[in-house]
Amino acid sequence: MAEPQQDVSEKPAGEYKQGLDPQLPTDPGDGRPENTCVGDLELVLKVRIQSPRENDFIEVELNREELSYQNLLKTSCCELGIEPEQVKTIRKLPNTLLRKDKDILRLRDFQEIELILMKNGSSELEEYTPSLIEKPCYNSNAAKLTY
Repeated sequence: MAEPQQDVSEKPAGEYKQGLDPQLPTDPGDGRPENTCVGDLELVLKVRIQSPRENDFIEVELNREELSYQNLLKTSCCELGIEPEQVKTIRKLPNTLLRKDKDILRLRDFQEIELILMKNGSSELEEYTPSLIEKPCYNSNAAKLTY
């Protein structure tokens, strides 16, 4: 007596072998989709320079195997077009100063980082507030009027 042939469609989903059906996605075997393996090697941070005028971030990629304070500083400065010597401190927003390699290792993807620059070679942080003349809404003629 011949055994009945088993229909492929009756097999549980886990028993399909790669390559049998080109319509099925391939699985690397660790439960993650194939295209995320490369992304795990990089940490993506949102970085900007502290400024009252500009609040946009850029995304900076760092190699997770080479995470360090100096690497973050160097890469961020290169991407933003500034010199590392200009940076006074690095802040993880909203209010945490990053000081050492251990702090950098705790960072997660898309966290917001702000570089605080020194003013005129001084280590003192001076907040810059534009004068009324520098503000675009200032009307010098109205300022001369008396009531």
